[in-house]
Amino acid sequence: MVQVLAELDLVVSKSYISSDGGWVMDAFHVTDQFGHKLTDKGLVHYIQQALCEARSSKGISNDLELRSCNGLPGSNLSVSALNFAIELTTRDRPGLFLDISTALLGLGFNISSATVWTHNERAACIIHVEDVNKLGPIHVAESLAHLQEELLKVVKARDGEEEKKRARLRLRRIAAGRNHTERRLHQMMYDDGDYEMCGAWQGEKENGRDGIEVSVGRYAEKGYWVVNVRSRDRPKLLFDTVCILTDMQYEVFHAAVITNTSMTDQEYFVRRKGSLDLENESERQKLALCLIAALERRVSHGLKVEIRTEKRMGLLSKVTRVIGENGLSIAKMEIGVEGETAIGSFYLTNCSGEDVNPNIEELMRIETGGSVTANYISPYRVPKPMLSSSSRSNMHERKSSSHVRRKPSLGSMLWSQLECLTHNFRPI
Repeated sequence: MVQVLAELDLVVSKSYISSDGGWVMDAFHVTDQFGHKLTDKGLVHYIQQALCEARSSKGISNDLELRSCNGLPGSNLSVSALNFAIELTTRDRPGLFLDISTALLGLGFNISSATVWTHNERAACIIHVEDVNKLGPIHVAESLAHLQEELLKVVKARDGEEEKKRARLRLRRIAAGRNHTERRLHQMMYDDGDYEMCGAWQGEKENGRDGIEVSVGRYAEKGYWVVNVRSRDRPKLLFDTVCILTDMQYEVFHAAVITNTSMTDQEYFVRRKGSLDLENESERQKLALCLIAALERRVSHGLKVEIRTEKRMGLLSKVTRVIGENGLSIAKMEIGVEGETAIGSFYLTNCSGEDVNPNIEELMRIETGGSVTANYISPYRVPKPMLSSSSRSNMHERKSSSHVRRKPSLGSMLWSQLECLTHNFRPI
């Protein structure tokens, strides 16, 4: 359900969730990206249908490993009717995506779309390729096997045998309408262990970058872990949090999410599937670190460069070459096509730690021959108008009192909201 709201770019300002005792009551307070109420009846109806469909989904798997015993795609598999994505996790380094795009082009494959995340010196990318000669999906299993083998050589050539063993590369079937790239990137980076370099333990809390605070306590009476997350508000914050809880096999029984000005407080009452052990200290710390990693991955600092130009062969290879020649690294990237137009966004950082040379905008415009814009954009949501001094004082008093109490600070709010909700239920 959260994924549905994220795909529609809706802003969740508050959320109350309860699923104990065989009943489910979920409430999401949403607006559009500009903070306006949703007034389009068609959109409201679509949200209702999509949420009902999400509730009844059986979670059909859309993964197909094309591997035989030797780790290469099996030649006996029929691939004529399938589209594939290349999934790669490896060490992040300058020039990585230039090497990948150049290698693919040399093998006769053009990148039609790609999404890249980097975090804690690790990189994850999902790449869709097409045959240069046929301009469509790749149909021959032998070609896929050769592609996989050559990409592994690229990783080994630059990072050595040890990284080749850690790096993961696979081909994955993409079923129409059942693929969510960002959801998959979260899974890939979690499996790769990017969370291991996160956080700094301070008392009972883990602190991440940009003011992220995570604490995991015990509610022994009900057998829950109580997870509290405080961070700056930004788009898809709830989605990123729920993703990692799901990937770590935690079930959410109760939750409350509240955004005040520029900060968001999230509280979850969770249990690990098949386990009621609340004494596992290492698991508690791992959960805190993984939550920090999930919230940090999407946040990209640096110069955002957006391009819009005519679709053509080798475009990504040319763009990444310009980026590399100017001593820049790609922190995050997304590129795709709309008809005959290629559209992409790149978050660029300087390898030396200095500001990115603004001339990169003109250099990329010359190379692509299209429209290019470059700006420094905050990944966080712009705060609403400031509160009055009396309101700020009251909010500070409430915050101070919440630190005194050992019980979860949002729990009472959750229950009171759920009581109000029960009076307003109607069938969808």
